[in-house]
Amino acid sequence: MAMNRIQFQRGLSMVEFMSQYGTDEQCEAAVIASRWPRGFVCPECGCSVHSSFAREGRPYWQCSACRHQCSATSSTIFESSKLGLSLWFLAMHLLTQAKNNVSALELKRHLGVCYKTAWLLKHKLMEVMRLREDGRQLTGRVEIDDAYLGGERSGGKVGRGSENKVSFVAAVQTTETGKAVLTCLSLQPFTSEAMLAFAARSLQRPLTVVSDGLACFIATEQAGVHERVVTGGGKAAVKLPQFRAVNTVLSNLKTGLSGTYHAFKFAKYAHRYLGEFQYRFNRRFNLRSILQRLVIAASAPKPHSLGIIRG
Repeated sequence: MAMNRIQFQRGLSMVEFMSQYGTDEQCEAAVIASRWPRGFVCPECGCSVHSSFAREGRPYWQCSACRHQCSATSSTIFESSKLGLSLWFLAMHLLTQAKNNVSALELKRHLGVCYKTAWLLKHKLMEVMRLREDGRQLTGRVEIDDAYLGGERSGGKVGRGSENKVSFVAAVQTTETGKAVLTCLSLQPFTSEAMLAFAARSLQRPLTVVSDGLACFIATEQAGVHERVVTGGGKAAVKLPQFRAVNTVLSNLKTGLSGTYHAFKFAKYAHRYLGEFQYRFNRRFNLRSILQRLVIAASAPKPHSLGIIRG
């Protein structure tokens, strides 16, 4: 059996990580380079003329136009955090290099913090990943399927429409030979209106959508060509070659969730866990750069308060 080049690629080792980001000073320099790659720009007025000074050993900038003062972490997810940047970077490294997922409990043990701190840190980073993937669009050949999270509780309706499950659309862009390239996972009901909105937001021409016989998928015809393959039920439907990519992605997703987490609130946080999986999957071709790309996303001026994360 041929070696899977993606799975066996060289990632960023822990030794290399500690060499590059082992101290708070190294991490702060990385945040500055990510946030202002061409030099300081005032986040309030956009002016680049500034002065700088140090406060408690940390660099600060003052805009010469509006007099706004800020540090490297101002208005980012790192702002007001009592954790050192080296712990944030270690958490990002663990989340991006893991094949499956890393739970908040595991982060707690690796970082040496309490569970609530690890949970909040993880959800802030997952929200960054989700927002980064929010505008993802697929093109070319796209396999699409309905999927569900949850359903462990007894009682109530079974199958599609169960109140015990959270529904989401799984779409996978493939090569002409059916190999998965990119994925897009979206929480939504399976109605024609919702699918029409999904197609407008996440699909672009040229487009060939391959779906099963679910009626709402007909709405994707307005975005491109629609190939309808009626699969029926049972195990044979899962083995159809037309849906090999999307079924593989869903299998990896559910295996990662069930193998990592004891439980989480699907109805409240499923969008964030799906966003985390989508972020890693779509960047799996270069594991050495994924941490740097997450640092850039986390350094964007968009604060995430506890109320937003828990809301």
